[in-house]
Amino acid sequence: MNMTVTMKLGQLAEFLGATCSGPEELEITGLATLQEAGPGQLSFLANPQYRKYLADSKAAAILLKAADAEGFAGSALIVPDPYLAYARISHLFDPKPKAVAGIHPSAVVADDAQVDASASIGACAVIESGAQIGPGVTVGAHCFIGARCVIGEGGWLAPRVTLYHDVRIGKRVVIQSGAVIGGEGFGFANEKGVWQKIAQIGGVSIGDDVEIGVNTAVDRGALADTRIGNGVKLDNQIQIAHNVQIGDHTAMAACVGISGSTKIGKHCTIAGGVGMVGHIDVCDGVFVSGMTMVTRSITEPGAYSSGTAMQPLGEWRKSAARIRQLDEMAKRLQQLEKRVEVVTSGSQPSSEG
Repeated sequence: MNMTVTMKLGQLAEFLGATCSGPEELEITGLATLQEAGPGQLSFLANPQYRKYLADSKAAAILLKAADAEGFAGSALIVPDPYLAYARISHLFDPKPKAVAGIHPSAVVADDAQVDASASIGACAVIESGAQIGPGVTVGAHCFIGARCVIGEGGWLAPRVTLYHDVRIGKRVVIQSGAVIGGEGFGFANEKGVWQKIAQIGGVSIGDDVEIGVNTAVDRGALADTRIGNGVKLDNQIQIAHNVQIGDHTAMAACVGISGSTKIGKHCTIAGGVGMVGHIDVCDGVFVSGMTMVTRSITEPGAYSSGTAMQPLGEWRKSAARIRQLDEMAKRLQQLEKRVEVVTSGSQPSSEG
């Protein structure tokens, strides 16, 4: 990818607080992996399994830990955490176009909506009555911002984001295309086999520094708000049902489904494809591995899993067949244990004599 940004290695060292090992005037024009980097590009070594590519990398300079920099002949920026350093530098070389402040002529903005002069409202966006758009907010083309929504300072909505009414978003929130925030929760009462709809009269409250991925849905609460804490990261195609509460700095990978009224604590990591039933609590500091089905509350921090790990097809078929036989095998084992107990108790030497 062609980059237009050029920075000196010394400037990057100062930005990161890194030790510069190499010419400070060396020009850096972009970022790349160790294997793909070429002249002018900065790379990084964060995972030990990629150390084998270090010596032959054609990168102009590399982000390294002090231990990896020993004996390395090329230019380097020495930092405690190369991956974190890469994350910080990545924004300096981001080619994403910058939005221009102002309201596109084709946008439809209600007379009583409040749009800060520094905000950018894209083509064909709709902003309904009572909505508030804060300073530096970008609302992409074809976004819909419902009545009384609030978007805090520095928010960025990609094209085609939908916010239903009464969605409140904090500062510096990023929402990707296709996300729907504040859709009606799945609430129905059964009357003699017929489902009667329950009005979803709550809203959605989202904290600061949250990121929400492509085609993710966060439903509005039935009575109180569905709540997403500060720093939460939601990947693509996630379903957050009504009344769910997610604690600060919890991250979820793609295709997670959280059922209604479940509460998830702070600093949790939920891997891809996890499902959680409704009305349970998950404490702080929990890691749930991919494809796990969480059917009860988790009260202790730690790692949890119910997914089946990959096996060669032949082995998996044998395992699946044996799973169907577990009940019969358990009964046979109980019978054997009883027989062994009878035999061993009968052969015990008498204490008399």
